[in-house]
Amino acid sequence: MHKHFSRLTVEERTDSGDIFELEATGGGKSLDVRFEGQGRVKGYSEAADFREARLRREYLYRKAQEAKQHSIEDKKQRLKRALEENRLIPTEIRREALTLQKQLEFDDEGGEGVSSHVDDEYKWGRCGRSEGHDHNIKGPKFTTENELKLVFPNAQRMNRGKHEMGALVRACKANDVTDLVIVHEHRGMPDGLIVCHLPFGPTAYFTLCNVVMRHDIPDLGTMSEAYPHLVFHNFTSRLGQRVSSIMKYLFPVPKDESRRVITFANQEDYISFRHHVYKKTDHRNIELSEVGPRFEMKLYMIKLGTLENEGTAEVEWRWHPYTNTAKKRKYLSNE
Repeated sequence: MHKHFSRLTVEERTDSGDIFELEATGGGKSLDVRFEGQGRVKGYSEAADFREARLRREYLYRKAQEAKQHSIEDKKQRLKRALEENRLIPTEIRREALTLQKQLEFDDEGGEGVSSHVDDEYKWGRCGRSEGHDHNIKGPKFTTENELKLVFPNAQRMNRGKHEMGALVRACKANDVTDLVIVHEHRGMPDGLIVCHLPFGPTAYFTLCNVVMRHDIPDLGTMSEAYPHLVFHNFTSRLGQRVSSIMKYLFPVPKDESRRVITFANQEDYISFRHHVYKKTDHRNIELSEVGPRFEMKLYMIKLGTLENEGTAEVEWRWHPYTNTAKKRKYLSNE
């Protein structure tokens, strides 16, 4: 049973102690989180600190073991291809060839290779909540966060203001929030999106372009709030599957009768986001209507950590635009 809160209020900092309060109510329950000073959660026990540190160490250990297993699996596959094609065994694996060949005899053809720590990151599959960060204090009031709140079911919108990031992340963890989505704006136009999965990561960074919001589309009706069906097109590489996992777990599982569709279509590493609803015109045809918003996303970094420790988190993948092959290579697909 997912927790759903119908109201979210935030008190700004005061002059007397740099304090603000976050309150969420709804469903017959309420949660209060109080921040003081540099973002320390009041009542945040040392036992919780030790537990989080222990879970983080276990997560890093599983990730290290996975890297070791991937290396062994890669060597076994190279040996297997060399034997099948009657070629010389690669020089770097000749010393281990006999051991690897014995291991190959016990491999199951029906398996999917090495299990990934990604399986543990998203094992609960809970719906996410989004946080908006309004950088444009002096500019016109924009509705990016309001529209994204409608895109992500069960999301709660909150202006970050001047509050410290670590405090917000700790508050989200304390309230079992599974994803933190931050929108960056420049002169009222969104230009960046950060998706941080809690409690241990990963954190994906995207640039946004060609943004068209709902209020820019004429004669547009109300948006359905049913859980959407998701369509992912051309995410065929390992990195592409990683990105599709990051995005799809922001949404809960829809009902079969839902007529709302969200599409993530990859073309030359630009991800096109489209949002439609459909209705049946007869027993053979359907009518598709775009309800917005629409934009293009470009992934430029994935970090194995959350936002409060992004300075020390390991970089899983980073886009290098200034290399000789940057314009030719496609990272999200195998084409």
